[in-house]
Order: sequence, then C-alpha cells, then structure tokens
Amino acid sequence: MVQKFKNLYEEEVIPYLKDNFKYSNIHQIPRIEKIQINRGLGSLAQNTKILKKSIDEFRSITGQQPIVTKAKKSIAGFKLREEMELGVTVTLRRQRMYSFLDRLINLALPRIRDFQGLDPKKFDKFGNYTFGITDQLIFPEIEYESVDQSLGFNITITTSAQTAKEGLVLLKKMGLPFRD
Repeated sequence: MVQKFKNLYEEEVIPYLKDNFKYSNIHQIPRIEKIQINRGLGSLAQNTKILKKSIDEFRSITGQQPIVTKAKKSIAGFKLREEMELGVTVTLRRQRMYSFLDRLINLALPRIRDFQGLDPKKFDKFGNYTFGITDQLIFPEIEYESVDQSLGFNITITTSAQTAKEGLVLLKKMGLPFRD
C-alpha cells in the first residue's frame, strides 16, 4: 500500500514534473514532506471526555499518538489561561503519511456527501495545501455509535514545491481529486 505511492511518485510523477517544469537537478522536483492534521476544540477542550474522545479518534485515524496543544499566554477577553488545553495535532511523515494519504484518497473523500472535488485555490504561495473536513465519520476507523458530536479538523499537506502551481500538479498526479 505504501509502496504503491512511492512507485507512483518515482515512475510517473517525477518524469512528468521534470518534463513540464524543466528541472535541471533531481532535488528540485517537488515531493510531499509531511501531512499535519489538527483539531481546535477551544472551550470544548476543558471537557476531558471530549478531549479524550478527540485523542482516541486521531489515534485510530492516523495510527499515531496526537499531541495536545496548549495556550501560550493568557487572554482575558477569550477567557483563556496560559497552558490551557485547546486542541490536538498530529504530524505524519514517511510510511504513515503515505498510508494516511492512500486512505484519504481512496476511502474517506469518496464518502463525503455531494463531493465535487477539492478546491484548487487553497494552496499557499509555497505549494502547501490546506483543507478542512467537517465530519470525522468519513473515515472507516470511526464507528457511528462512538461519535457524540460531529467535530471537523484541518489537514495540511506540506510539499517542497516552490509555487502553488507546482504543488497543484504534484498533488493532482499523486491522485488527490481536485475540481476543474
């Protein structure tokens, strides 16, 4: 499964990018470096049951223990105290990254109701792509009975691309379904 994406990248994506963008050095060719998944819970993080449930969901989706994010400083207007727990985050690299990408493309995204494709305008100027998932139930690892409330999360795919166009072509060739 992981090898499938490595072979796809080496046999199809590298030659295609090399021909289209005329790279002089093989190290200039963009690649996916990491995938970061995070969920901001805000005031819901004070409820230990919801925080624990989010940690368990992230662990089952990614196969890796998430980190609990905490407030860096107190802000009275937001009723925020320093070191207050606010959300969870996971950074995936290498095999786990490719495994998650495979499940995202082939299992999760097709399960979204009325899915038209990902928005190609969500790239930053460095070729990194960020999008949000509104419901965790699209992942087959999450059972419907275990979900109390629908909580979404953000997924950021970090690439070594220099421009948004290079990042779009890379992710399209890797199999992410983008709108036209």
